[in-house]
Formats: sequence, structure tokens, C-alpha cells
Amino acid sequence: MELDRVDQEIIAMLVDDARRSYAEVGASVGLSASAVKRRVDRLRAGGAITGFTVRLDPAALGWAVEGYVELYCRNSTPPRTIHAAVDRFPEVVDASTVSGEADAVLRIVAADMRHFEQVLEQIGAQPFVARTKSVLVLSPLLRRPATPLPH
Repeated sequence: MELDRVDQEIIAMLVDDARRSYAEVGASVGLSASAVKRRVDRLRAGGAITGFTVRLDPAALGWAVEGYVELYCRNSTPPRTIHAAVDRFPEVVDASTVSGEADAVLRIVAADMRHFEQVLEQIGAQPFVARTKSVLVLSPLLRRPATPLPH
């Protein structure tokens, strides 16, 4: 989908605060509220905007431990099998197949170290998992949502 400068500005404003009104966005980009709504509808229909959400601070919600886990699978495990297994764990907040030695990388949040260890043990016990490798987050340095590529 081709995005023009106005689309990019609208998306940037909504990424910053998805609760902004179309009138507020329109005033900033030089369009009426109804014109902004039409553009947002087009961006949603085209797949550039997939939904609206809230960004949360895991620590403020009681998730005191965060880590990344590399999954090394036996044989060639299809992504849908990995997805089905890790989707059952609410502690897994991101999961991706990756290039390199590992087959997938998971981002896990937990209440404490024991909780993290329990989740790691349960994931490691899945029949397709050969081994795991984990690292704990000490301080998140940068977290931001994706925005359109600048032209």
C-alpha cells in the first residue's frame, strides 16, 4: 500500500496516541475530521493499520521479570506448531521465527524469577523443543511501535 505524507502524519499521530479524535488529527494535518476518517478507514482496509491498542508497562502490571528465550527445535518444526504451543502461555508476549541457529525467539514476562523458571521449564518440555537459551532483561532501553518508512 502506497502511503503519502498525510497518511504518514496521520499514522504517526495515532501511534503516539490512538485516542486522538479525527478532528484533532485533521487540525494537525490540514484535513476535516471526515477526511481523516476516510483515510483511516482506507488504511485499515489496506492493512496498514491493523487495529488500535494500549501500550502497557509490564512492571506496572506486576510483571517484574522479563526475558528473551531462544527456542531450538527438533527436526523441522513448522511455525504453526510453535505458535500453538506458546500461545497457551499468557507470559509469552512476543514470539517470532528467526534466522540463525535458533528456530524462534520468545519474549516472556513473569511475576518473579521462580515464575519465569516455571514457564521456561514448561516451554522446554514441549515435545518439539530440543533446548532453550534465555537472557534476562536488566533495563529496557528503547521500545517503540513501528511507523511508516520515511520517503
